[in-house]
Amino acid sequence: MKLAIVTAYPPSKVTLTEYAYHLVKSFRQHSEITEIILLTDRTEEGKDIAFTESGCKISVKECWTFNSYKTLWSVSSALRSIKPDAVLYNLQFMKFGDSKIQAALGLMLPTVSKWMKIPTIVLLHNIMETVDLDTAGFASNKLLKRVYTLIGKSLTRLILNADRVAVTMQSYVDILSKEYGVDHVRLIPHGTFEVAAEPTYTLPSGPLQIMAFGKFGTYKKVENLIEAVELVRKDTGMDLEIVIAGTDNPNVKGYLARVAQQYQHVSKLRFTGYVAEQDVERIFTESAVAVFPYTSTTGSSGVLHQAGSYGRAVVMPDLGDLARLVTDEGYQGEFFEPESIISLAKAIQAIVVNPRYRVSMGKQNYKAATAYPMSKITDLYVQLFNEIIQADNQSVSVDNVLAIS
Repeated sequence: MKLAIVTAYPPSKVTLTEYAYHLVKSFRQHSEITEIILLTDRTEEGKDIAFTESGCKISVKECWTFNSYKTLWSVSSALRSIKPDAVLYNLQFMKFGDSKIQAALGLMLPTVSKWMKIPTIVLLHNIMETVDLDTAGFASNKLLKRVYTLIGKSLTRLILNADRVAVTMQSYVDILSKEYGVDHVRLIPHGTFEVAAEPTYTLPSGPLQIMAFGKFGTYKKVENLIEAVELVRKDTGMDLEIVIAGTDNPNVKGYLARVAQQYQHVSKLRFTGYVAEQDVERIFTESAVAVFPYTSTTGSSGVLHQAGSYGRAVVMPDLGDLARLVTDEGYQGEFFEPESIISLAKAIQAIVVNPRYRVSMGKQNYKAATAYPMSKITDLYVQLFNEIIQADNQSVSVDNVLAIS
């Protein structure tokens, strides 16, 4: 199978690049995939496709730019030129731009590839029905919110024109099926990027690191985390380091620089900046706790799966998708009330003062993470593509019979 994947890809800073990297890494080792063509956004540096593991041929066609009006045309042209056997879109609603029109034009692509009779699957990481438009940075004005909700529903219908839409949570399958009256939405779990050998759960000497990982500034904000750790320090006298690992959300450029300035008086506060793929394991394994300082959620959490794969204890807000994910996939976390600094401090303190509890939680999260390695996830996608191709072949056979008769 010659597979095209439309996605942002490292070293791109556009959302879902890390997920794309691990998806491609697993797809190229699948026995049924003979070639992968990545249809990616343009970056100054070359794409990271230097995998050490054996696998199929992989090539890159940089054919779109974040916030461009030309994405619909340029990606469609690329698909016509490469003639893939199937295409997978790695999407969320702000994938192609943070400006509404450009984002919408990109999200029309699954409909176009379906018209081109290319077997098409969309991996949709979030759905409009569960996104808090205020805190996620989409819209705050009431009128804008109503308009954006209508636009979101229209775009969802366009995405649902794909042969299959894969989502990472069962609740998303239920919502889309009921809201839009469709029966071709499938659950394919997020999966765990790297399932390493079970960690030792020991930590490096020095201060215990309290880490947050991601793109910050919209619904992921770190001010409460910093202040909560200050409360824990005051209450326990423990030696704690705050590690903010990641970059600004594209919608809130300069956010982390402003936070660093605001809290320059706080000791042992470290901002790592962009974390390269080869440094991700170290960032997690050196941390005592991975904290999710979220005020809302927009889909299944890749960070949770990473934390689990490295056997980390986690602190999470008790809301929405994260709470459901813990129940569905068997993770364990210490929960806090969103927006409450005191509640967050108590959750962090419950873990850092009790090493036995921290290790027990890490072991449970490692167990949950290993249940869904990326090899199993790509198997499910290949099965889904074969299902589409088989159905198309049967349809052609019926049409031929009818034409002869």
